[in-house]
Amino acid sequence: MHGIVQFSDPTRATSNGSHINEQSRSLGAHLFGAPILSALFGDAPLSFNDAGINADEKKRVLAGAIANLREYYVYPSVAQEMISALLTHERNGDYKNETDGEDFAALLTKHLQDVSHDRHLRLIYSAAEMPDRPTGPPEADANFRSKLERDNCAFRKVEVLPHNIGYLKFDAFLPPSLCGSTAAAAMQFLAHVDALIFDLRENHGGDPRMTSFMASYLFDRRTHLNDIYDQRDQSTEEFWTTQDIPGPRFGKKPVYVLTSAETFSGAEEFTYDLKNLKRALIVGETTGGGAHLVMRHRIDAHFTIGVPFARPINPVSKTDWERTGVAPDVQVKSADALQVAEQLALRKLQHQQQ
Repeated sequence: MHGIVQFSDPTRATSNGSHINEQSRSLGAHLFGAPILSALFGDAPLSFNDAGINADEKKRVLAGAIANLREYYVYPSVAQEMISALLTHERNGDYKNETDGEDFAALLTKHLQDVSHDRHLRLIYSAAEMPDRPTGPPEADANFRSKLERDNCAFRKVEVLPHNIGYLKFDAFLPPSLCGSTAAAAMQFLAHVDALIFDLRENHGGDPRMTSFMASYLFDRRTHLNDIYDQRDQSTEEFWTTQDIPGPRFGKKPVYVLTSAETFSGAEEFTYDLKNLKRALIVGETTGGGAHLVMRHRIDAHFTIGVPFARPINPVSKTDWERTGVAPDVQVKSADALQVAEQLALRKLQHQQQ
């Protein structure tokens, strides 16, 4: 989902299950995917495991995965189906010859996704020993903050195209408490454009609070964007635009969102919300189809599991985009999406001037 991955208390992330940090009820927990996770959360290695994995470790990892699925997965009935599938594979000896940690994690992930079709759900292996993580939100992690700053909060390009069309490309929705000022600076740069293009073709998601923050620039009135149902306590949290954002608003200006098959999670939420509210025209390809929020749990020093624990419920459609993705209004190859959106924006502006 959709988000920043928060770690459960590492001291209890064992086969007995793990304790979710409840310091904040905000659901900043969309999974970006393994490459971005590594970039954001990687630390200097403490030690490396070059000896492979043995039968005892495989049993420990399997037990830890099962415990976390049973306790936290967003659909309990699907969790039980996945658990049954894992145990069947184990009884059939399908894990017996696995000695490489990365291959074992990939195989478990495949077996889980074969049942759930949930792309947020995965086992992750690290040859480097993973240090215990402090409890609390990722904003409290100085290393996390530093990496976001060096990466410019994943904002890649902002410019004014010909015909006064604004263009903004960013590749993640990162916490507004850390990246709100970067986002606001980008939107301020575009304050006087006549139309706006958001390029999410390489955006893999992030924090739902940033999704709401960015959407707030596009509405003049407070607007209900999304709800998130949390399986852990069966609660629902509403997400609305906010009036308290720095810089200009673009409430009546044409908006276009560029998508690709790689657009995922929180980026899909932004796209889906705007499409259902008829606030933007979506141009490109059907998105990746990952709607769930995920929490990452430490099983042992080398294995973690990302378990989806919550799902969005759009106030308009009453559902989400899990597995289906978000279909564009104008379907074109992602490589052609910008050119097509520029043409559409120009036509719209010319029509408005008539």
